Amino acid sequence: MSIRVLLADDHKILREGLRSLLARKRGIEVVAEAGSGMSAVELARQCRPDIVIMDVTMPDLNGFEATRRILAEFPHVKIIALSMHSDKQYLARMFNAGAVGYLRKECASKELAQAIQIVLNGEIYVSPGIAGSSVRLALERGALGKYLITALLSPKERQVLQLIAEGRTTKYIAGQLKIGEKTVEKHRQHITEKLDLHSIAELTKYAIREGITSVEK
Repeated sequence: MSIRVLLADDHKILREGLRSLLARKRGIEVVAEAGSGMSAVELARQCRPDIVIMDVTMPDLNGFEATRRILAEFPHVKIIALSMHSDKQYLARMFNAGAVGYLRKECASKELAQAIQIVLNGEIYVSPGIAGSSVRLALERGALGKYLITALLSPKERQVLQLIAEGRTTKYIAGQLKIGEKTVEKHRQHITEKLDLHSIAELTKYAIREGITSVEK
């Protein structure tokens, strides 16, 4: 039976490259491609993959939240993060969300098939050079606590913050999250009160710093 893979990245050319790479590997089948975190969650429900290759920074729903949602429904799925970011903050947040692998995008074509086999064997995969020995030791021991970011916001508030930082309107956010515009405003109020940040610029800087969104891919 083939290993079923879902590719989630908002850059189509990268997805095409990874699909082409995996097509040459015996026993691996790409069953779907997602261009956003929201579609990744929906396609995971439809296709029931064994592996999800998850971009960390995607619009509307980032890789952290998409990973949490998928694993809440399908805890057996192995999620490998894909990112251009190599600092400990992103690494820790993805592993805290439940990922079991972390690849740098520039290394993905060389390492992806190997990473898939390693995580299917129940091990953790981190691209060589992406983290120092202290982080690797922490991952091996399951002791990520000192690297984790305090979760001030609820999952819904983090998603609202991401959309605000991406310049989305209240109407758009309400439609995307299937909630009322007044509810969006309540979430926005709670976010500003918890963070003590009151301008869009301040919220955007916070969202970028905490890895909730990114101005670069």
